[in-house]
Amino acid sequence: MATPAGNGAPGAAGPARPGGPPTAPGGTGQGTALVVPGGTTATAPAATATPATTPARPPAPRTPVALATGFGARLSHATRTAPGRLRIAGALLATLTIAFGALTAWQLETRAQAADRVVGYSQPLSRDAAEIHRSLADAATTSASGFLLAGAEPKAVRERYEADLRTASRLLSESAARTTSTSPARDTLSELNQQLPVYAGLVETARADNRQGIPLGGAYLRYASEQMQTVLLPAAARLRDIEDKELAKDYAEAESWPSAAYGLALVTLLALVWVQRQLYRRTNRVFNIGLLGATAAILAGGLWLTTTGLTTSSALRRSDHDGATPLRALNSARVDVLSARLSENLHLVARGSTGKYLTQWDEATKRLAGTDGPDVRLAQRKGSIPEAYRIGPAASAKPLEEAIAAYDQWRQRHDVAHALEVDRADYDDALKATVSDTDTTGTADAAFKQADEALERAAKAEQKLFTDAAEGTGNDLRIAAVAAAVLALVAAAAALRGLGRRLAEYR
Repeated sequence: MATPAGNGAPGAAGPARPGGPPTAPGGTGQGTALVVPGGTTATAPAATATPATTPARPPAPRTPVALATGFGARLSHATRTAPGRLRIAGALLATLTIAFGALTAWQLETRAQAADRVVGYSQPLSRDAAEIHRSLADAATTSASGFLLAGAEPKAVRERYEADLRTASRLLSESAARTTSTSPARDTLSELNQQLPVYAGLVETARADNRQGIPLGGAYLRYASEQMQTVLLPAAARLRDIEDKELAKDYAEAESWPSAAYGLALVTLLALVWVQRQLYRRTNRVFNIGLLGATAAILAGGLWLTTTGLTTSSALRRSDHDGATPLRALNSARVDVLSARLSENLHLVARGSTGKYLTQWDEATKRLAGTDGPDVRLAQRKGSIPEAYRIGPAASAKPLEEAIAAYDQWRQRHDVAHALEVDRADYDDALKATVSDTDTTGTADAAFKQADEALERAAKAEQKLFTDAAEGTGNDLRIAAVAAAVLALVAAAAALRGLGRRLAEYR
């Protein structure tokens, strides 16, 4: 039988709280008296309170979708307020104006670089390629003339031949130095550089044999001329065609119209007008000085772009029409003149052993001035000289008229020499009627030189017209590019200033 513990006895439980179990002496928190079946009591261990210490987690990274959603929300919120809409309009106008300036400056700089290439690179290379072609043809013609004169070869003839070789070698070296490794002209220049010494060596062998009276000299000269006609001159013609194509490409780029810049200018102006219209509707203010200034700056940039584009395009077209294109036709005529003269000389070198060179003479003269006689007006004749006359400027008209007159005289003297050789079998008189070391005015060679010199004067006149028209176009385009960039910055600053004044009203 359980005996209840008295009050104050050690181990006795304290008085029970009303409505609750008895507590242990010494206060709460040490244990709880529990009544168990059978009358005995037990004390439950006191629970110890532990504070909650949950570690803080780092914020989850925001995905692009979340960022876009947040930006869209902020943008949507901004568009519902007047200050927000003004800020968006300011950012849009600043972006458009600066983009217009950057795009315009880039397109004008691209055109300026092309214009510089026309003046300082592609046209000089085209001109040099034509001069290489002409110098090689002239060297072959002059060497044949010197061969016909043998021991009586004038010093001037020899010096002209050597000058032609020096000119061709120098221009080949300069062209190779200015040509990039990827240029299609590279292989042609290499071929010309390799074959020119071979030709010069054959000519020297022919000249040495001829001065000693060895008949083999004529065979060497004909072989050298064959090398010139089948290897060197075709390679020079290919080089000229390659450089002419590069020139045409640079012309097209230099004259290209900046359509993208004009399109962006139109978009920018429409945006400026739209913003000003919205401001007028909401504020009832007719003018915004900042936006008007931005509009004026964009209009000024577009006007400058148009004016410079038109003037430079006109100058480049004039340089092509009066210079580059007539020069190509004129260079063809100069080579045809030399080809005809070479065929005439080689026929005499061969001493009538073949009719090959007479056939070449007929083909060359047909290309040069057609089959019409001097009684037909120059503009109505066919051939490279009449073609150069028709498309050439007024500055080259008189030299070309003198060239065709000299050619007609040359043709008559050639016919006289040919009659002496064929009808009278008088080779010596035919030779004297063709080329002479004493007669410098009445021979076919003298008339040929007059025609060649007249063509050279025409070429100089057309080259001057090209230089005068094309020079400086690159600088004009660059000035316009800088002006467009500056005006675009002014427009951006003016637009932001004008909208900033409206924003200040909401503070």
